[in-house]
Amino acid sequence: MKVQLLQIDDWGLEPLKPAHRNDLMEIMDDRHGQTSTLVISQLPTDQWYASIGDNTLADAILDRLMHNAHRLPLKGESMRKLLGQLTEDEHLG
Repeated sequence: MKVQLLQIDDWGLEPLKPAHRNDLMEIMDDRHGQTSTLVISQLPTDQWYASIGDNTLADAILDRLMHNAHRLPLKGESMRKLLGQLTEDEHLG
């Protein structure tokens, strides 16, 4: 079963390992032109290629991911920072 919207959060926090690159390639290939993928990242898109690691797979993955993509660059402070600390009711345990 395909998920209509796949969300990948915190993309690029660390470089992909070989097995993860292969898995991501299969996922992007399967989803390309069929369903939507949302990527959230603080890593600039011009650094995604290096984060994937393997040149051939990076080309293939990013071609499928970025083709017909809509970019929404956001600026400003982190919402966590703006909202400040947790209230007493929100603290764990």
